[in-house]
Amino acid sequence: MDAKGIKLIASNKKAYHEYNIGDKYEAGIALQGTEVKALRDGRCNLNDGWVDLTNAEAILREVHIGHYSHGNIMNHMERRSRRLLLHAAEIKKLERAISEKGFTLVPLKIYFKGRYVKLEIGLGKGKKAHDKRESSKEKDAKREIHRAMKGNR
Repeated sequence: MDAKGIKLIASNKKAYHEYNIGDKYEAGIALQGTEVKALRDGRCNLNDGWVDLTNAEAILREVHIGHYSHGNIMNHMERRSRRLLLHAAEIKKLERAISEKGFTLVPLKIYFKGRYVKLEIGLGKGKKAHDKRESSKEKDAKREIHRAMKGNR
């Protein structure tokens, strides 16, 4: 994300290994004040997170946002459920997509866009073990080609 005013906080590299990511969506997050301050310190882990669609709402689950170091007794819970801010039409579209077998919503990146915290979620289909091996072989081959090209200069 190299656009102006965008600062990456955390990304979920594990998601690209575990899932074939199709469509991507940008969503806002309803956060408490100490959560935003903790995110400014970079205290976030998306690896275990997932998105749940219930009652026409998108809920971010199991994402760890650490405690704010200068917070007081009113500091936030680290793994609480957080509401995602999406349009109703987007939520309906996502509900139809995950009703198909094997699809899920995975958080990919969390970042600041201007002064707002945004989350990029992806519609993913789980990979089988042989797919994971193939993708790692392709990744290694690309890395070797890049190293060979870099060495020839």
